[in-house]
Amino acid sequence: MRWLWIDCITEHEEGKRLVAIKNVSLAEDVLHDHVVQGKTIMPFSLMIEGMAQTAGILVGSTSRFKEKVILAKISKASLDFDVTAGETIRYDATIDRIDQAGASTSGTIDRRCASGEAWERVGRVELLFSHIDNNMAGTEFPAHNFVFSANFKMVLETAGLASLAEN
Repeated sequence: MRWLWIDCITEHEEGKRLVAIKNVSLAEDVLHDHVVQGKTIMPFSLMIEGMAQTAGILVGSTSRFKEKVILAKISKASLDFDVTAGETIRYDATIDRIDQAGASTSGTIDRRCASGEAWERVGRVELLFSHIDNNMAGTEFPAHNFVFSANFKMVLETAGLASLAEN
């Protein structure tokens, strides 16, 4: 995974739910090209990617990351508000269905309210994932799980979930 659009995992209910946080910062060069009415915003596509990474970790964790999980389809995405630099995003993903072929997930994207005590809904995203080892037999893939990177492993370790990635 080249870019990681989550900073930390805050909740994990094995096989059911994963919550991740992203602090939107001007330190990320990609944001500098996304200015609306004088405010630097997080592009909707990157918020959807953050949700895909959150849900993908959840789906992958059900097999302890032994299967390669890839995003197959964005079934539905509705984002109603901008998130600006300096704000915090919360991705809350749940598994709706999972089997050997893949999984369907749904989730919400929230931003921390100005008061800092509550969350405000930004949007909803429904995603489909494929277990490519099962669905693309005969196709050559790297032997290792190619979504892993040092940053990805660090996020799992920080959340106390490193044991899930030991394969």
